[in-house]
Parts: sequence; structure tokens; C-alpha cells
Amino acid sequence: MDWPSFFKIFSVIFLAELGDKTQIAALLFAAREDSKWTVFLAAAAALVASSALAVVAGSALSKVLTPQILSWIGGIGFMAIGAWMIRSGTTQS
Repeated sequence: MDWPSFFKIFSVIFLAELGDKTQIAALLFAAREDSKWTVFLAAAAALVASSALAVVAGSALSKVLTPQILSWIGGIGFMAIGAWMIRSGTTQS
């Protein structure tokens, strides 16, 4: 295992998930449910499944697109989502 890559990936994803909708949802479920282990295991399984899907998709895309194009697509995607969130936030006020 490439430990430097592991810790880099772990750190980036861990920090990105802090305060994210997923974490807030887990917090709310934990406040309601009696079994905290059920909440933890269900949330962990959901994160593993969504991460597996992302890895499979990224692996498939890397066979047909260069890393630079993937970076551009990711950047444009993040900007589009940000613009959409700002727009939807200003129209609801």
C-alpha cells in the first residue's frame, strides 16, 4: 500500500466531509435512533458504497480521458454546483 497517498486521500476526504450534509444526516439519525451502532454501520456502509461507485467511475473515465481533462471537468462541475447553490439560495430569500 502507498501510505503517503493513503493519508493524503484520507485527509482530503475527511476534511471535505466535515459538516457536510452526510455528516449532518448521520448526526440527526443518531439523535433519533436508539441504536447508535445501527446509525454508524448504515452511514459507514452508505459512504463505502458511494466511494466504491466513485472509484469505479473514476477508473473507467481515466481510460478514455487524460488527468488534465478530468481535472477540468471536476473544476467546472464544482463551479456549476456552486453557482446553482448560490442562485437557488438567492431566489428563496
